[in-house]
Amino acid sequence: MTADKTSPAKIGIVTVSDRASAGVYKDLGGPAIHEYFTKHLANTWQPVARLVADEVELVAAALRELADTEHCCLIVTTGGTGPAVRDVTPEATEQVCEKMMPGFGELMRATSLKVVPTAILSRQTAGIRGGALIINLPGKPSSISECLDAVMPAVPYCIDLINGPRLELTNGLVGFRPKGK
Repeated sequence: MTADKTSPAKIGIVTVSDRASAGVYKDLGGPAIHEYFTKHLANTWQPVARLVADEVELVAAALRELADTEHCCLIVTTGGTGPAVRDVTPEATEQVCEKMMPGFGELMRATSLKVVPTAILSRQTAGIRGGALIINLPGKPSSISECLDAVMPAVPYCIDLINGPRLELTNGLVGFRPKGK
């Protein structure tokens, strides 16, 4: 699907957490992602947020809905990327994507390893579903901006390549595009 260039870019924000979805504690990851894009996207954009429990089918259903029905060009998840039994976000992402983009996870882990040695336990990944780039982030709010800072220079051009809206970055972030693009 080719993006409507006149409408605000839709960005899906999915928090994956048993406890936050049950109301045991407040979702901090989703709001951190929203704040990040408010600060770093020059475009007008529309957030489409979901909060789901750590269940493969619930996460996969949210990703399918945001990509196929809501037509989000970018979907960012937070939570469920560790080695714990209930951490299933990468499995759900792999289930719904046509193409996996392993470089995103590799770069995010390499970036996080500079801060904490346990970053090697993270299973962040990314993939393409139709016209949506899906990126899995850790659940810790400080890690969200750290990981997004690392991968955002590649995100606008990736969105271009899947016929999404032209995203422009601001506040110190520069998206890379080949000359003439």
